[in-house]
Amino acid sequence: MEMLQRMNDCIEYIEDNLHEKIELDELAHITLSSKFHFQRMFHIVTGFTVADYIRRRRLTLAAQELTDTGSKVIDVAFQYGYETPEAFSKAFRKVHGVSPSAVRESGASLKAFPRISFQIQLKGEKEMDYKIVKRESFNVIGKGLRMKTTDGENHQEIPKFWSEVNHNGTSKAICSEAGTGEMLGICMEFNHPAEEFTYFIGAESEGASDTFESKEIPAATWAVFTSVGPMPHAIQHVWERIYSEWFPSTGYEHAGGPEFELYPTGNVEDEDYRSEVWIPIKKK
Repeated sequence: MEMLQRMNDCIEYIEDNLHEKIELDELAHITLSSKFHFQRMFHIVTGFTVADYIRRRRLTLAAQELTDTGSKVIDVAFQYGYETPEAFSKAFRKVHGVSPSAVRESGASLKAFPRISFQIQLKGEKEMDYKIVKRESFNVIGKGLRMKTTDGENHQEIPKFWSEVNHNGTSKAICSEAGTGEMLGICMEFNHPAEEFTYFIGAESEGASDTFESKEIPAATWAVFTSVGPMPHAIQHVWERIYSEWFPSTGYEHAGGPEFELYPTGNVEDEDYRSEVWIPIKKK
């Protein structure tokens, strides 16, 4: 409950400062988390990056102001943080489908992006299938890619990375050398000030590799959640429930270390495909 209250405080801050420059550092500070974990949590629960949410809220209010007042387009553009009317018009048209100057025309259709509110979801869903596992450190081999979280860059780069290693045979080669069919997608080596981390595609291996990178996953206590259903929607839904339901209703918080998804062999499009989410945790 405390985490959800902090997220609501964060939304309150955003709403109060839509006419001002909003710093990600301040939003992370309100939620008592790093910029990386705040951005990740926000995107998982809402489906939007922080920057996209702020942009859509500003353009929603800008449309209302242009409709209800005689304000000039250039004044509204500057008021909501756009350096030029051209940049404002481009963003406005992308969201609303019309130019700012056209909103006063009779019958102009606009989009309203509502303010978000965070709450524990009590929708009668089945109980979450999870377990707590303590593991010593273990070794993985594979391929890593450094990426940023700024403006949701990681959400674009990770699917491209998977597509690359699956199509060029890298994933099969990793599994063959590791002697397993289980693939891992790992977020690790976080640099919070730089808003970047390493996404590592690999497999658990008893030894190092001459062909691939080797990484050590440190010992940790893990919350392990089972996902059942086709990828990627089933596992995305599990992530959403972890942050919107599980963390707020338990005495645990993210421990800050590597986290990963585990993909066993099988058809990832099957309705009964089972995968797992492993999150390092600690008591609050």
